[in-house]
Amino acid sequence: MDSNDWPEPIVPVQSISDSCTHVIPDQYIQPPSRRPSPDLIKNVNIPIIDFHDLTTGDGKMVEYCPATVKEISDACREWGFFQAVNHGLSHELLHRVKDVWRQFFHLPMVEKRKYSNSPINYEGYGSRLGIEKKAILDWGDYYFLHILPTSLKDHSKWPSVPPSTTDTVEEYGKEAVKFCRMVMRALSLSLGLDVGKLEQSFEDDSGDGVGSCLRVNFYPKCPQPDLTLGLSPHSDPGGLTLLLADDHVQGLQFRREDGWGTIRSLPDAFIVNILSNGVYKSVEHRVMANSTIERISLAFFFNPKSDLLIGPMADLISTENPPLYRSMTFNEYRVYIRKNGPKGKSHLESLKS
Repeated sequence: MDSNDWPEPIVPVQSISDSCTHVIPDQYIQPPSRRPSPDLIKNVNIPIIDFHDLTTGDGKMVEYCPATVKEISDACREWGFFQAVNHGLSHELLHRVKDVWRQFFHLPMVEKRKYSNSPINYEGYGSRLGIEKKAILDWGDYYFLHILPTSLKDHSKWPSVPPSTTDTVEEYGKEAVKFCRMVMRALSLSLGLDVGKLEQSFEDDSGDGVGSCLRVNFYPKCPQPDLTLGLSPHSDPGGLTLLLADDHVQGLQFRREDGWGTIRSLPDAFIVNILSNGVYKSVEHRVMANSTIERISLAFFFNPKSDLLIGPMADLISTENPPLYRSMTFNEYRVYIRKNGPKGKSHLESLKS
């Protein structure tokens, strides 16, 4: 990659952290109004939903679990987030996928830079979003890759070290897609639609399937966590997001009416976030930096196919519930987000009809 593709030279945050500096560079310092204030932050328990009855039937039981469907609906309407437990992905697999990525981020920098990305091709190893010059940067690095459709998946852009990465990520992706499809069925029923309606709306007639991708976030230790953020406030750009958080340190926060709340993530749970035409909330959230412990998380995005036109579903539109957002292809929407970087919920507001 030619680093000139970015507005300024890319300096991985991990290399700054490893330099043992006691002061973070100016580009990472948030304005006072956006800095984390411990006095205004509370620990919050978001809804926890047990998917055992649904996963037992490999997702086909969703029509026979009205109580669980109602729990999902209530959580999405009132919170926009929920934690999913007993989701069908084993502890062993979750531990293994986090371990291979932790190993990758601890490789020598020269090895990691072989996979550096660019704003033109987001896939690979990176440290920033957006192409605005002199933008305030986040205290974190990441690795992004495509899993579906198969036409976008390119194993040559996946890390070859550790050697088990490809097989592990493939297995994780397969199981995550299976769980996402089950959640989509439950969401369809909760909205009064046929069980497969939402799932089908993410695909086209070619049969190539949905889009799914993985962003692995690595947040190194920060000498001044009170001045910066691991990830700036944003709403996820996809249809459905599964976040596998770090078991050892809390860092994810979401905006509440009275400030920011820290989500107390459970071991092996997915934090699930959704986006709809305003019926369900897409919650603004951010990630804190930490002075003593590094943090890793995996965000799995289950999206419409990239060239599919997206917009509010006709079944959900009425005089009382008109379309809130203009239609565009999912790829157009995604490119717009990547060019501008994380900016709270202003992206969604700017796309309203």
